[in-house]
Amino acid sequence: MQIKALSVSEVNQYMKRILGSDPILSHIYVKGEISNYRLHSSGHMYFTLKDKNSKISCVMFKGNCEKLKFFPEEGMSLVCKGYVSIYEKDGQVQLYVNDMEPSGIGALHLAFQQLKDRLNKEGLFDTKYKQEIPLIPRRIALITSPTGAAIRDMVSIILRRFPQVELCIFPVLVQGEGAVETIVKAIELCNRYPGIDLAIVGRGGGSIEELWAFNEEKVARAIFNSRVPIISAVGHETDFTISDFVADLRAATPSSAAELAVPNRVELREYIDSMEKRMIHLMKTKLNTSYQKLSFIENSYFFRYPLNPIYDKQQYINDLLQKIKSAINVKKQFNHRHLKYLGERLHSLSPLSIFSRGYSIVRNSEGSIVKSTDHVQVDERLCIDVIDGEINCKVIECKKEEKILGKY
Repeated sequence: MQIKALSVSEVNQYMKRILGSDPILSHIYVKGEISNYRLHSSGHMYFTLKDKNSKISCVMFKGNCEKLKFFPEEGMSLVCKGYVSIYEKDGQVQLYVNDMEPSGIGALHLAFQQLKDRLNKEGLFDTKYKQEIPLIPRRIALITSPTGAAIRDMVSIILRRFPQVELCIFPVLVQGEGAVETIVKAIELCNRYPGIDLAIVGRGGGSIEELWAFNEEKVARAIFNSRVPIISAVGHETDFTISDFVADLRAATPSSAAELAVPNRVELREYIDSMEKRMIHLMKTKLNTSYQKLSFIENSYFFRYPLNPIYDKQQYINDLLQKIKSAINVKKQFNHRHLKYLGERLHSLSPLSIFSRGYSIVRNSEGSIVKSTDHVQVDERLCIDVIDGEINCKVIECKKEEKILGKY
């Protein structure tokens, strides 16, 4: 009997049909730890699911990846839903994953925590970005479902507390498909709408799945980028969403948001009355203080004798002028005496003064002054200068005397 040989492609195709017809492998849940995680540029996800004894290659196509609420991470324990088949090209058996959830914790809870941590690191929850809620808004935008109890409660409370305010309702889907897009568009439209001072974004209570639109990143970033201050009012008091952390103010419920959005008319009237009384009291106190200061100024020496300071300054200037004149006279007298003294000294040092006292100057034939007997010789002709002329003479004899100064 001749046995027909199958091609590799035929074998792989046969194995694929067998695996696809298996009631267990065609719809299976597999639990394991993720490893070798890789997100391809095509959007497909490739990874290995393993336990301590075995492993299986897994692939999740782009369409299914986009539906995930969380980001798979290396080492995370998962429960994957899908089917087992073979990749005909290389004969590799793979688990084709349609959906997955973290093991031991819901996918939504994990997605919430992952997004919260990421946005917190980016600074979207930082108080420095929080806008101040206006005390008396003129126009408020209500971004919520037009048919829910939340809108009725908010409108009723706001108009009861402060009927002067104008309400603008921006109807949106608050859960299900399309909710995220309508909420984001409503926030953007609210920012373009003229005169909006405040916006309330929210809905009534529900499960985490029903509230999930307010945990989406697109909604969080729309709230953060809003130039209009936003109050987040999602669910009940125990419910917290990403929108609550990003918003400028978080209200426990839509009713609480309505109370926070506007002042109570009666309380506001009382507040205005008290402020009016306080202002009147402050103005009276200020006026009394001003009157006292004015009275003090009127009775002050300066106000009664306004020219006296000028007279004082004038007297001061006159005193300075007198001191300057006196100082100049003293200086002149000193200079005069000093000049006289210098003149007398100069006169005493003059040769004419010496001649008047009987002294004379002896010069030789060359005109040089004779200071010693050593400088002349016998028969040398000398000229003697006296006060009224000169005497020409001839040296007869030279004598040197040691004590000649004693004669005079």
